[in-house]
Amino acid sequence: MECSNFRELIKGIKNFTPPRAVVAAAGDAHTLEGVFRAAADGLIRPLLVGREADIPARCRELGLPVSRDNIVEADGPEDCARKGVKLIRQGEGELLIKGLLPTGTLLKEVVSRERGIRASELLSHVAILQVPAYHKLIFLTDGGMVTAPDLDQKRAILSNALSLCRFLGYGCPKAAVLCAAETVNPKMPETVDAAALKEEAARGDFGPCLVEGPISLDLATDREAARIKGYESPVAGDADVFLAPNITAGNLLGKALYGFAGGKMAGVVMGAAVPITVNSRAAKPEEKYDSILIAAAMAAGRRGGSHG
Repeated sequence: MECSNFRELIKGIKNFTPPRAVVAAAGDAHTLEGVFRAAADGLIRPLLVGREADIPARCRELGLPVSRDNIVEADGPEDCARKGVKLIRQGEGELLIKGLLPTGTLLKEVVSRERGIRASELLSHVAILQVPAYHKLIFLTDGGMVTAPDLDQKRAILSNALSLCRFLGYGCPKAAVLCAAETVNPKMPETVDAAALKEEAARGDFGPCLVEGPISLDLATDREAARIKGYESPVAGDADVFLAPNITAGNLLGKALYGFAGGKMAGVVMGAAVPITVNSRAAKPEEKYDSILIAAAMAAGRRGGSHG
C-alpha cells in the first residue's frame, strides 16, 4: 500500500476500541478541539491534565462537552508532564498526547530513568508529511529527539520508522538514508553509515523493505534527477522513509516541507511504553487529530483491540 495523502492513510486504518488517552497540558483551544473531535469520532477516551479551574471554562467557550471526572489537576508545564507520564506508568492511559507545553519538557519525563515510560533504549520521532510537490506521504525521521545518532542509533531509528510504515499497511517500505552526496566518502561519516544500513537491509536485517544510501534528497524524491545523474535504484524518486543524518537536518527539512512547501504534518514518538504525539503547539486541530488517530490505532493494536 502507498498513500498519497492523509485521507487515504486514514481510510486504511481499521476500526478499533478507543483507548484511554492522557493529554498533558490540555488547556489550549487547538489541543482541545483536536482531542474532542477524536473523542466524538470514537477514537479515544481523553483524560485531561491541567488546571481544573481553566479547562472547563475553555471547553465551554469552544462548545465542547467536558466532565470534571476526566480532569487531573496540574499547574504549569513541568507538573503537567510529570503527572501525565505518571498516569501512563500507573496504567491509566494507553497513549500520551502533548498539549500546550514544550516538547522537551514532556520528553524529559518520558525518558527519565526513575519516572519515565521507556520501552527501549532509544526513542525516536517519525513525522508524517503530506507535501503538494511529492506524490505520496513522507515519513521523516528523526528531526525531534536523537541529536547526533551513531550507526547503532540509526539502525534503531530506521527500524522504528519501518515498523510504523508496516503497521500502516506498507508491505515493503522504501527508505532513503539521506546524505549530501550519493557516494561513500570516509570524510563524511554519514555516507559510510548509509552504505552500512543499505547492506544490512539487503541481507534482511530490517525485514521487508528497500533501503538506499547514501542518497541525496533530490535523488530520493525526483526520478528525472536520478535518470539524468545515472543513479539507478528502486528507491530513487519514490522513497517513503527519509532518514536524516542528524537532528538539525531532520528538523530543518521537516519545517521546510511543513512551512515553505505548504505541507501538513502528523507524527508519533516510537520506542516508549505507549505511542506519544508531540505536534507543535502551533499545529492546527486537524493535524493534532491526524496524529491522535495514528497513535490511537497503534495503542489499540498493541492490546489486540483493533477489528475490521
